Amino acid sequence: MVDLGPHNMLLPALQDSGLGMADLTVINDDDAEDMPITDETGNILQIEHPDGSITISLDGSPIEEADDLEDTSKWFANLVNRIDQDTLGQISNNIMRGVDEDKRTRLEWMENIANGIKLLGLKIELPNTQGASDGAPVEGMSKIRHPLLLEAVLRFQANARSEMLPTDGPVKIRNDSTSVVFDDEMLAEHYERDFNHYLTVTADEYYPDTDKMLFMLGYSGLAFKKVYFCPLRDRPVSETVDAEDVIVSNNATTMKSARRITHRIMMSQNTVRRMQILGVYRDIALGTPKPQEINNVKREKDNVQGISTSTNQSENEDREIYECYCELDIKGYEHKKNGKVTGLEIPYRVTIDVSTREVLSIVRNYDEETKDLPLPRQQFVAYIFTPGLGFYPIGLLHILGNTTNAVTAAWRELLDSGMYASFPGFLYSDAGGRQNSNIFRVPPGGGALIKTGGMPITQAVMPLPYKEPSAALASLADTMAQYGQRLGGTSEMPVGEGNLEAPVGTTIALIEQATKVMNAVHKRMHAAQALEFQLLAKCFREHPESFWQYNDRPARKWSQAEFMQAVNNCDLVPQADPNTASHTQRMMKVMALKQAQAANPDLYDPKLVDIAALKSAGWDNPQEFMKVPDPNESPPPEILKGLAEIEVKKQDAASRAKVADAKVAETMSKIQGGVAGPNGQPQPTIKEQIEIAKLDMTKQENDLKAQDGLLDAMNRKRDRESRERLAAIKYAEEMAANPQGLVIANSIVRPEMLQRLEAPEAPLNPTQGGLE
Repeated sequence: MVDLGPHNMLLPALQDSGLGMADLTVINDDDAEDMPITDETGNILQIEHPDGSITISLDGSPIEEADDLEDTSKWFANLVNRIDQDTLGQISNNIMRGVDEDKRTRLEWMENIANGIKLLGLKIELPNTQGASDGAPVEGMSKIRHPLLLEAVLRFQANARSEMLPTDGPVKIRNDSTSVVFDDEMLAEHYERDFNHYLTVTADEYYPDTDKMLFMLGYSGLAFKKVYFCPLRDRPVSETVDAEDVIVSNNATTMKSARRITHRIMMSQNTVRRMQILGVYRDIALGTPKPQEINNVKREKDNVQGISTSTNQSENEDREIYECYCELDIKGYEHKKNGKVTGLEIPYRVTIDVSTREVLSIVRNYDEETKDLPLPRQQFVAYIFTPGLGFYPIGLLHILGNTTNAVTAAWRELLDSGMYASFPGFLYSDAGGRQNSNIFRVPPGGGALIKTGGMPITQAVMPLPYKEPSAALASLADTMAQYGQRLGGTSEMPVGEGNLEAPVGTTIALIEQATKVMNAVHKRMHAAQALEFQLLAKCFREHPESFWQYNDRPARKWSQAEFMQAVNNCDLVPQADPNTASHTQRMMKVMALKQAQAANPDLYDPKLVDIAALKSAGWDNPQEFMKVPDPNESPPPEILKGLAEIEVKKQDAASRAKVADAKVAETMSKIQGGVAGPNGQPQPTIKEQIEIAKLDMTKQENDLKAQDGLLDAMNRKRDRESRERLAAIKYAEEMAANPQGLVIANSIVRPEMLQRLEAPEAPLNPTQGGLE
């Protein structure tokens, strides 16, 4: 029995007796579906039951109040149970027709992706032994494929993974605001650390999933990340979606301008049932799924891997689900402005079971604060290799596909011509046709019997004149491969042509010229990953407790207020440098910095330069390698001698300055009784003014000479240190090349020189007689 409350009454359709009071009954039918009738604001005013009875309110108040729009969980609630069946059927039919149209606009792109999988050469193909039935017209013809495309894809994947997925986490904090200053640096550091922990430990699928995405991104030129809150895992996720499973019309220019974005999901029936139990999907019986047609890209992938996804048991078939992000004008949920219906279509996320065409969920796809003019939320991030002519971009398949085909054909011809030149076919006389076989395999040191009918064997058998492999064809194949490698960014870069003394600027220019294409791709990936992290942060803002609840050892014990402060004031960006696409470029920049420091040592802090260099090389804590200066350690004799010379020159310069000051004072005392000036002070004569000016110039010259002496001593000290370092390097080379010569080398290079080479000394303390 169900308690309907004091204000609700169930009126059976046929139990009203005359004009009297209707009989009150209570019906409990858990399996039937009720049909609610709502007002403009979503309040349920009446419920129609499957047995024909209805539930109404006696006092005019709603039976069930509309969702509180301020509650995010209710704002994104499933609205499908509040929409009548006819409207749901119309929505389903319109969306299914639209998705079919979107599929037709990308048919050729899908065909290219499917056919290009063969060019990767991942499937083992043996030489033909069945004649022309399997594509090779001649028995024994080679089926080798040139690895040009596969090499380019693998190099791109390896380089992109090392840059975009560092081992300590892909996220760092950056604050570009000039008006808002985030004072709590420790909070920002903890936020960055726990975010990286989430992506590397909690969401343990993120790194392998992204690594797989990078392979398909390089191959096809397009990959998607879907960022959303997963109700099954109860946390935000960012997972890869294959490009063939995101259906977008080629008429769209960007994701934001697309009229529909449809995610095709193959979901197990048990997972669908879990979603129904959680209330994410409408709880209706869907029956046995129909076998779905496998697209050609999926079929080629399975063929290359040697697997089959078909099953003989229909109950084990996955259900094909369409999750369509589109705009609709639904009755009862129309867009209104100033209380009037505008007819504007607003964003929704509609989930449809393809087999039954049943709508499983309809959820608002816009934020509550934008309800006056709804703007769609973004769940997908498109990673693009190179923008194309339409929505679908260009990948290495499109760039190198034809070249790979051509080089593959050349390779096969060279191999086949070499085989036929080594094992030529032959013609034989019909007089010798009475043979047990016309195929002769003569082993080394063996022979074969041939019946010639009395003719000389040289007249009965004639080998066909097959040529040796063509040198011109081999050269052409190499040239085509080199052009393809250059275009695909996989060629070996000529950094200095083996000249160790080549200028760093020239080397960097060569690297930049050879990697322009990859640098542009890296910048696009950096922008896409930054957007991905922003969407993840937005998910955490809506579900803050999921940020720390799965972390056993968080950087701090988070409160919701602290977390909201961090997520609202800290911008998440990738750790990868958008201007450096590879480790080689990074190290060349370090070399340029070191050369600039050597050329202008007074402008740079050597310790900071070395810290930056070690960080670029991959060391997380370079300071642990730095030598701590010992205050009790005495300088070498050469330094003490140089300091003594500097001290003598300083004292000499000071005594000269005192003499000059005394002469100036004496001259001034002589002119105290001279002619008074306008202000009442004695006015020196012209001769005396010239004498004062000469004395002043002499004092300035003495000061300059003293400074020159100091600089000269410092330069000599640096020259000595440089020579000592060079000698230490030579000593290390001699140790490696000639261990027997250690006694001679030790007499040339002192151990402290090696220590100074490994860790430059700290500046001397001026109070101890050193240089400042």
